[in-house]
Amino acid sequence: MNKKIGVIGCGWLGLPLAESLLAEGYNVNGTSTSEDKLAVLKKKGIRPFQISLSENKINGDIDTFLESLSVLVINVPPKLRGKGPKESYFEKIKLLYNAVKKSTVRNVIFASSTAVYGDAKGQVDENTKTIPTTESGKQLLQCEDLLKNDKELNTTIIRFGGLIGPNRHPVTMLSGRENLSGGDAPVNLIHLDDCVGIIKKIIELDYYNDLLNAVYPEHPTKKEYYTEQAIKRGITPPQYTSTGQNLKLITFCSIFLINEYIFLTNIK
Repeated sequence: MNKKIGVIGCGWLGLPLAESLLAEGYNVNGTSTSEDKLAVLKKKGIRPFQISLSENKINGDIDTFLESLSVLVINVPPKLRGKGPKESYFEKIKLLYNAVKKSTVRNVIFASSTAVYGDAKGQVDENTKTIPTTESGKQLLQCEDLLKNDKELNTTIIRFGGLIGPNRHPVTMLSGRENLSGGDAPVNLIHLDDCVGIIKKIIELDYYNDLLNAVYPEHPTKKEYYTEQAIKRGITPPQYTSTGQNLKLITFCSIFLINEYIFLTNIK
């Protein structure tokens, strides 16, 4: 197998992805902003690069990282929540895009979010109008447009639902809270293992120039789901109020249903 894959951002999702790609026989370049983590990447067989993005410059040897890549996976979360000044996520990705344009990379996978749909109601698919309400959603949509409108790049955008997996589950933060709204709203979640599998399948199929939602295809209500998950973990369930109709339900990407690629882990 001759493909060399680059993973920008070897964190909660990027590191398991890089490890899984290595196991499939790919050569993998990976980045981290932390010097301490470079040894971890190297030990696992990932060619390590210390690279960080700011809105004014790229710190690190981005040109060598991009050299001879067959596919670039951009997995950099916006991190625009919380207090304090925030750098523009769009400007960071724009600088990365400019570096890609100077390289030989032509196949790109961009990890986005269903946050770009904002407060859309009812059944939501890839054709639903995007009206993001959060700053993260707005800047993610800008990045999507930047990449997909460049016809010299083959870009597939994956809009992931809420990410869950090892050491990451919203029920731990919701435990014991009361009078939460949206109890009748469906959950739109996806497990880490499924995120990795979907990205790998795109690479395997050379499936580019498309836009995909990626969420688990079953959607219990928040009240049902988080109550069940809290009980399983032996923690206090959150208490929800009912909200009635007009609730958002995001459909799973059609390409994987067509290919009978429903290996999904379940939202546990």
